[in-house]
Amino acid sequence: MRRLALRSRLALLTAAAVAVAVAAAAFACWFITRDQLMEELDKSLRQPDTISFGVINNTLRQDGCHPNAPARSDAPGRFISTTTSAQVVLADGTSCWVQGHITIPVTDADRQVASQQLPDGALHTVTADGHKLRVYTAPTNIVVNGVPAAVSVARPLSDVTDPLTKLAWLLLAVAGIGVVGAATAGLWVARTGLRPVDRLTEAVEHVAATEDLNVRLPVEGEDEIARLGQSFNAMTAALASSRDRQQQLIADAGHELRTPLTSLRTNIELLERSEATGRAIPPEDRRALLASVKAQMTELAALIGDLQELSRADAAAPSLTVVPLHEIAGTALRRARLRGPGLTIGADLAPWYVRGEAAALERAIVNLLDNAVKFSPPSGAIDVALHEGRLSVRDHGPGIPAEELPHVFERFWRSPTARSLPGSGLGLSIVARTVQQAGGTVTLAPAEGGGTLATVQLPGAPTAPPETLPET
Repeated sequence: MRRLALRSRLALLTAAAVAVAVAAAAFACWFITRDQLMEELDKSLRQPDTISFGVINNTLRQDGCHPNAPARSDAPGRFISTTTSAQVVLADGTSCWVQGHITIPVTDADRQVASQQLPDGALHTVTADGHKLRVYTAPTNIVVNGVPAAVSVARPLSDVTDPLTKLAWLLLAVAGIGVVGAATAGLWVARTGLRPVDRLTEAVEHVAATEDLNVRLPVEGEDEIARLGQSFNAMTAALASSRDRQQQLIADAGHELRTPLTSLRTNIELLERSEATGRAIPPEDRRALLASVKAQMTELAALIGDLQELSRADAAAPSLTVVPLHEIAGTALRRARLRGPGLTIGADLAPWYVRGEAAALERAIVNLLDNAVKFSPPSGAIDVALHEGRLSVRDHGPGIPAEELPHVFERFWRSPTARSLPGSGLGLSIVARTVQQAGGTVTLAPAEGGGTLATVQLPGAPTAPPETLPET
């Protein structure tokens, strides 16, 4: 079954379901009809005008008691139905033929009715001469040779089985036609219903073969197929966006790496040429050259570290735990004070616990503080505060022009006024990604009185949950 195509399976399942339904309906119809015909047959045997006791008495007086039916009789029946057989049953078990071509076998129930032990009569089925008969034996006041008697009336069960056989063949034919029609309709419905799936399959195969992520499926309606098409379109759009970001990241990284590598190569070539020609570089120039090489190496290391941080964040979601944001901010402040020894960095940190990754959050806060240190004037001040999940970092530098604010969190974007300063242009992008993963928001805005105000809002609580408290 699993090896069949989906449309073939749907057609088979539809045909099977219809077959079961038709079979159940046919069986119910057949059994209901059988019970109804049997009831009608029994009712006809019990009809008062079916048995005429006066006619039976006259027959017995004129013809006497004959135990067996004659081999042939063309005389019209004495009762309403010419297919009815009748006989008188005596209490001692003997019988007298009255009508019909078949002698009805006498049963114990017949003798009990004749001896008045069963005053309501008896209904039963017997077999005579290879024919099944439905027999009703009724009590009478007839006495034959001093022995009480009853009358048995029988009709062949073929009156019921023949119509039932015809009905069974008719139902079988109708069921067969229904199943074939259902299979045909199921195949047509499967083909029509799965046409969008075929289009989706062709689109997926096209994407797999050509890596063309610009393919979009037409979506109509709001059913499951439409939702599948919408999901495919959203997936290809996300993949295309991811590939575009990846290509942009590679291009931007290559551009950013080119400048320090070029400067580093130039400086190393100068040192190499000095050694090769024997012309010594003046000590002051040599020290400046080596300082430049060291700075370029530091810039390259920082850029590679930022790229690794971004690639790690893009690869998989980190494992988040409840961490003390105020302690993380305090650690970042100690690092920032080492990088800006001439600056005054004030801090007001209230306890706040958030769900995040401690190392990533520390890196993000350090990046914010690095920006503040980088753009602060000598002997300037930086204000850091943490209250109710709102971490603010304010510097007193030149600030950020309003037209540049929408771009500050883009990868490798650097303000034209800051391109001469060290940095990779990835710091704020890392901040935005880390804060987003922790469920918070980050903004940069001009501060009152000059400078820039960076604000990070993270959900959390002023106290740690019980499961995060240290054991005592």
